[in-house]
Amino acid sequence: MAAVGYTFPRSHRLSGKERFARVFAAGVKHSRGPLVAFAIPNDLGHPRLGLSVPRRVGTAARRVRIKRLIREAFRLHQYDLPAGYDFVVVVRPHEPFILAEYLKLLTAMMVQLHGAWQKRSGAPASRDG
Repeated sequence: MAAVGYTFPRSHRLSGKERFARVFAAGVKHSRGPLVAFAIPNDLGHPRLGLSVPRRVGTAARRVRIKRLIREAFRLHQYDLPAGYDFVVVVRPHEPFILAEYLKLLTAMMVQLHGAWQKRSGAPASRDG
């Protein structure tokens, strides 16, 4: 059995104004703590992550640190998350957490978003998409 790779390739990153706008326009969001996540299904079979960290969150160093921690949390849990979604995480001002806290927040939010899409489509909720 092959080992699962925990890389975070560019294909798992969401970029571009149009793609972000499409996720925001879908209207499915969930917030937990200082994070607000939006989601929309994609046809790729793997989740993609987009980040929005506005200047009001803090200095450039703080914003970069928060982005790195959230990306790392996503990278470590990408196979545990519902497959086939584009996620955009918007960060509100806060003191940076430790990695474990971001792991908890991201996982819980993304499972909630998956459940919301399952309700919309009328299908039973499952974690593997």
